[in-house]
Amino acid sequence: MSEPFRAASPARFGLTEPRSEEVLRGLGLWADRRPADGSEPVLAALSRCPDPDLALRGLERLHSAADWDALSVALHEDVVLRGRLLAVLGSSTALSDFLVVNPDRWRSLTDEVDVSLDLPDGAVLRTEYRAKLLLVAANDLAHVVEPELPYVPYDTVAAQLSDLAVSALRTSLKLAAERVNGADRCRLAVIAMGKCGANELNYVSDVDVVFVAEGDLGVATRLASTMMQIAGQSCFEVDAALRPEGKAGALVRTLDGHASYYQRWARTWEFQALLKARPVAGDEELGQAYLDVVRPYVWTAAERENFVEDVQAMRRRVEDHVPSGLVDRELKLGRGGLRDVEFAVQLLQLVHGRSDEDLRVQATTAALAALGRGGYVGRNDAADFGRSYRFLRTLEHRLQLQRLLRTHLFPAEDDVTALRWLARSVGLHADGRKSEGQVLLAEFRKHANQVRRLHEKLFYRPLLQSVAGVPTEALRLTTKEAVARLAALGYTSPDGALRHIQALTHGVSRRARIQGALLPVLLDLFAGTPDPDGGLLAYRKVSEALAETPWYLRLLRDEGAVVERLAVLLGTSKFVPELLMRAPEVLRLLADTDALVGRDPHSVGNPLRSAVSRYDDLTRAVAAARSLRRHELLRIASADLLGFMPLETVCASLSEVWGAVLQSALDAALRAAGEPVAAVSVIAMGRLGGHELGYGSDADVMFVCKPFEGVSDAEAAKWASGIVENIRRLLGAPSQDPPLQVDADLRPEGRQGPLVRTLDSYRAYYRQWAELWEKQALLRARFMAGDAELAAEFEALIEPLRYPAEGLDAASVREIRRIKARVDAERLPRGADPSTHTKLGRGGLADVEWTVQLLQLQHAGAVPELRTPSTMAAMQAAVAAGLLAEDDAAALTAAWNLATHARNAVTLVRGKASDQLPTSGRDLVAVASVMGYRPNGDPGEFLEEYRRTTRRARAVAERVFYGEGL
Repeated sequence: MSEPFRAASPARFGLTEPRSEEVLRGLGLWADRRPADGSEPVLAALSRCPDPDLALRGLERLHSAADWDALSVALHEDVVLRGRLLAVLGSSTALSDFLVVNPDRWRSLTDEVDVSLDLPDGAVLRTEYRAKLLLVAANDLAHVVEPELPYVPYDTVAAQLSDLAVSALRTSLKLAAERVNGADRCRLAVIAMGKCGANELNYVSDVDVVFVAEGDLGVATRLASTMMQIAGQSCFEVDAALRPEGKAGALVRTLDGHASYYQRWARTWEFQALLKARPVAGDEELGQAYLDVVRPYVWTAAERENFVEDVQAMRRRVEDHVPSGLVDRELKLGRGGLRDVEFAVQLLQLVHGRSDEDLRVQATTAALAALGRGGYVGRNDAADFGRSYRFLRTLEHRLQLQRLLRTHLFPAEDDVTALRWLARSVGLHADGRKSEGQVLLAEFRKHANQVRRLHEKLFYRPLLQSVAGVPTEALRLTTKEAVARLAALGYTSPDGALRHIQALTHGVSRRARIQGALLPVLLDLFAGTPDPDGGLLAYRKVSEALAETPWYLRLLRDEGAVVERLAVLLGTSKFVPELLMRAPEVLRLLADTDALVGRDPHSVGNPLRSAVSRYDDLTRAVAAARSLRRHELLRIASADLLGFMPLETVCASLSEVWGAVLQSALDAALRAAGEPVAAVSVIAMGRLGGHELGYGSDADVMFVCKPFEGVSDAEAAKWASGIVENIRRLLGAPSQDPPLQVDADLRPEGRQGPLVRTLDSYRAYYRQWAELWEKQALLRARFMAGDAELAAEFEALIEPLRYPAEGLDAASVREIRRIKARVDAERLPRGADPSTHTKLGRGGLADVEWTVQLLQLQHAGAVPELRTPSTMAAMQAAVAAGLLAEDDAAALTAAWNLATHARNAVTLVRGKASDQLPTSGRDLVAVASVMGYRPNGDPGEFLEEYRRTTRRARAVAERVFYGEGL
């Protein structure tokens, strides 16, 4: 039984005009309310056209003009002809007109794409140029209509259009030579610029050229002018405005004339334009000589003063000239447009291409690929930039093909017809939720936003200005020259520095290329630090340690602030590099000052405590605590060295980190110990108790426990001692990190006494045996970790000891003075300079702290504001209570802050704790730098200030501490 007849409508094939069925019948493609026999493939192809109605109108016109019988057979039988012809008819009214006027030209649509032109006159040139353009467009679009036909990449199309333009220029020059008398009296070379020079021409574009000549310049000028006229009348406008002095300058110049201009007068944008110059017609030898003359200027242009800023300003000016209502639709000049890609790529080429010849390519897509391979742009960024650029250029091509008019304007959002046509022309289709036009709009916005994001990331990259500031010769030196340059920069061991450079840049890997781009900048940056040699060595160690960290070099390349700040850290501190190799994630914080400075210092430990609480295993918990401490130490040290964190915040943050480590370790130890038998508290002492910890300070603590009901004191103390011993052992285990020493020597009986006592044991000891120095030490005691209620009981227990209600009698005052004098005499290390010893030297930390603590012991019973573990808070309270003159407090405060800061600086610079200031050499320069003195200044100024400040504090201490009336 035969299949029942089903009526069809031309609308099924995307045809919407009322006459569609009538036209199809006239073409023999429709019969009896359905496609004519064998016409289904033609109609299906018609339906896939960007504009099926437009394509059908074109076929109707060809029916009258061409040999329709032959054309109809070809449409039905030849998929290449069908795809190419219908794609052109459905995309371009201008090319449809050309086919109607030249009705036999449809036969050429099956030819291989050949863009060569060698013609006898201008009239023929005009026709043949348009025929070649037709073939390129048909080949470009055919896959949209017939998907089985090969897709032609944008780069191929742009190259074909450029080759066609070059062929047209050569033919025009040949015809001009036939018209100009005496053409043999000169040599003329035509230099293509812009998109033609870069092999990335549009369908409709001016062709930018520059002329160079030798011999009779008058004849050469007529020859060039005639060539421009012939090409302009036949093919495209030839624009010579990029020549020296622009339209006001001579159309033709000699080689020397060009050299003189570019050497003396050329502006930044002119060197940027020369990046795409290539000889395309005329005298080949002269054209190559022109390139040989101008190319050195191109690859040294980045050294010009304000070069990067000039290029950036030029891009902003171009964008500012776009009408505000069109800025988001301008494919070429608007935000996220083609110029955003081109300017970014060209700037990167001009800066980095001085030393890397692989970047000396002309096409934007090829240059972008080279930048990606070389590591100057991230792989993903290069791929995304390239995809978006090709997409936008393809849109530009399709828009220009419609009427063969020069346009770069994306359709308005409410122009549904134009959006649908453009979407279909680039192969986009409705997706079930969005129409073709909506899909196109989403794609366009996605690519435009991506282009703008990458443009701002790359074009305004701070590192570019730094690289541009390095002389070109410094980017590629011989060994001898490199050693001399390194010595001139201040490297004391230039041979060693060169070995580090060679190790980092050896080979042809992407990593080596990125290092090659970074190192010239880093060498200059290290030269401005106290220890260039040490900084470079540290950088090599860090780079080797992080060689497999995928984002490390990418971060340095993309974030100029990170490079500059890292150079300061590595060229100043030995404390930072070791931590950095084990906590590289902190590098990311160098890009963000707020993130680096961090949160409220008194909440620094919260994330650490939270993270460690997830571990039940004690060893793993302590390892996690160590790791997080390492991160925080590096963050604090970096912010401190870079001058972003005040001293008070540094000390409070370090104290909180230590407290969090102890709290986390104690919590983990208690979880691991099973059923508890006692409450345990950690009492901070010394600098830890006062929130005044430095980088090299131990954690002075005492441990107190209280047995649960039914548990004896001895059992509780034994159980708690096991907990504490585990904590001290694991925290104090050797590692590459700064030491984690838990010092309990301030406990009753010192090292001879039990590590942990019960609350009652402390009460009994202090009631019977407490010495004056122990009461003084308790001034800084505060709850640190463990059971808060137990700690409160302990603090209540020691309250009358450290804040005696009646103050101190004369004998106690004399005893404190005696102890202090003995400390001064016996504790200062042999050979130490008392004028520069931060802890025990004259006017140092001990002088200030003992003075304040004596005032607390004497008066805290009557003045509650003195009851604080903080040295600075207690001093302010003493001033408020009239116990210390404001001038005296100012002198003591200045000395304490300076000594604390200097002590921290010494630890950061040397990588190990020390109380003695260096008095010469790089260490002194580095310490002075950390203290705010210029690295290239006189570090002796810092020592003089230190001695002057501590002398004043010593005078106050001698008068207040050792005087009468306390």
